[in-house]
Amino acid sequence: MKWLSTSAAIAGLLSQVAYSAPPFQRRLNSTAWTDQEWDVIVVGAGTAGIIVADRLSEAGKKTLLLELGGVSYGVTGGTEKPAWLNGTDMSRVDVPGLYKSIFNRGTDLLCPADVVNAFQACTIGGNSAINAGLYFQPPASDWDDYHPEGWKSADVKDATQRLLDSQPSVTAYSMDGHYYVQTGYEEAKKWLVDAAGFADVSFNEEPDNKDKVFGRPVYNYIDGQRGGPTRTYLQSALTRTNFRLQTGARVKQIDHIHGVASSVTVEAEGSTVKIALSPSGRIVLSAGAIASPGLLMHSGIGPAENLANVSAAGLISNNSSSWVINPSVGEGLFDNPNTYIELSAPTIQSYVQDYNNPIPADRDLYLSSRSGPYAFASQTSAFWAYMPNPDGTKTGVQGTIDSSGHGEYVNNNTITLNVYGTSGLGSAGSVVLSRDGKITPGPSSDVYYTDPRDADNIAKFIYSIFQALPPSTPESPAADGLTPLNIPQNSTVEEIRTYITTWSEYAVGAVQHWSSSCRLGKCVDTDTKVIGTKNIHVIDASIVSPLTVNPQFGVMVAAEKGAERMLEIWKTGIEISI
Repeated sequence: MKWLSTSAAIAGLLSQVAYSAPPFQRRLNSTAWTDQEWDVIVVGAGTAGIIVADRLSEAGKKTLLLELGGVSYGVTGGTEKPAWLNGTDMSRVDVPGLYKSIFNRGTDLLCPADVVNAFQACTIGGNSAINAGLYFQPPASDWDDYHPEGWKSADVKDATQRLLDSQPSVTAYSMDGHYYVQTGYEEAKKWLVDAAGFADVSFNEEPDNKDKVFGRPVYNYIDGQRGGPTRTYLQSALTRTNFRLQTGARVKQIDHIHGVASSVTVEAEGSTVKIALSPSGRIVLSAGAIASPGLLMHSGIGPAENLANVSAAGLISNNSSSWVINPSVGEGLFDNPNTYIELSAPTIQSYVQDYNNPIPADRDLYLSSRSGPYAFASQTSAFWAYMPNPDGTKTGVQGTIDSSGHGEYVNNNTITLNVYGTSGLGSAGSVVLSRDGKITPGPSSDVYYTDPRDADNIAKFIYSIFQALPPSTPESPAADGLTPLNIPQNSTVEEIRTYITTWSEYAVGAVQHWSSSCRLGKCVDTDTKVIGTKNIHVIDASIVSPLTVNPQFGVMVAAEKGAERMLEIWKTGIEISI
């Protein structure tokens, strides 16, 4: 994904967010939801929460899905859109080619600044409603090397298949069968396949092969529009009378004594209410890798120092004797360190999707047949490799090539390569709480490059692929082939290392792929239950270790597997006794 790379830009966007969203009216179980007891309360109708709520309600559990934000896709009643979509049942969310527009204009899709101190979605679908829709299956090694027993590749095989049955992956995104905006793809293929020796593969056909491979991106689109759990799992859940989706509901805390939860405190419809669990009920936090640990801390569950700070601000209602001290809540927060590399070539024709004024022919092609440049999110190719480490481990590196330039480099013959560090990185931070009285969760300052080996590996990777480019400088570009503009092709490893670790508009960028802040086997057990509690679970990106690929697919697998594990342990029963 191509995300904003500066905190100032993120803060500017967040300041434009509408702080309350209208309730989503399409929901079943019309009885007053605040007066009922629920078998399961899922907090967050995002990438994971929707799947969990669908699977648990499918199994007969009386399920309440709470979402702070409001509508998103057209199918949810979303109407935020440019004028050229008027008269359609689509919102801006539905059109893949409009995904970048969320980074430069106000929208009701983002989380308020006092909810999470990061660029995250608070809307039906969560981040799956605003991301690029990239949908790469993690290699088996991600589960086998970085996850505990019970969550190895063989253990998640059935969950992966259930996911693909519900939400297939596609490489051919345009409904007319053509690929668009391909000059960057062709130049990248010449560079990486023909010159650097990468294999040209279908990532769908070889999901486990992520070493020196190149290919076309894989998306979760459905019939030329954005896919995701809102278009699949949620539509299934909405047919059941034991399921309810409630939007505009801000969960303030989990009400518990010694880790046994009885209810959640919610601000909704102008009131603060407690929503009760049934005697064997369970709570699932699916609010994301920053918000879920933050909500645990606000509920008196987490590291002792953080709980003391929340308590001092008057934001924990229960007595400290009822707190659950779990030092792993919020620890290990991960995001991919990103570097933008701007590339030019005489053959390249950049393409920028326009929110308000698309090229008429491209606009009409999309509206008439869901085809053309607006049927995808602008990534034309992707590639992977592993860098070996002296201790026998490996570090994953990913490249994604976009259809246009970035920052100062926006000439018509420029494209952008995003280089991420992925699995096997040693750097990670934590979820921290602001000291402004609001105690808002956000990322610590040490998420990127705190382990020197990470920068060494990424710099060596960039250097290695630069050797397959023709000699050039920004002042004297290659006559044939790609020329790097912001990092010269003849840079040394040390020069590249310095560049990628020195903050700029192009380096040390956050891609907002937040994960790993409540990891399996440390913060939660392998049944996804928060260690030290009896009936409080986390199922979202928090529990997933850093992956070799974009996290969306893996998070959805974790949701399928987490729901499966919950249903298994439910058979043992638990009585809430306070």
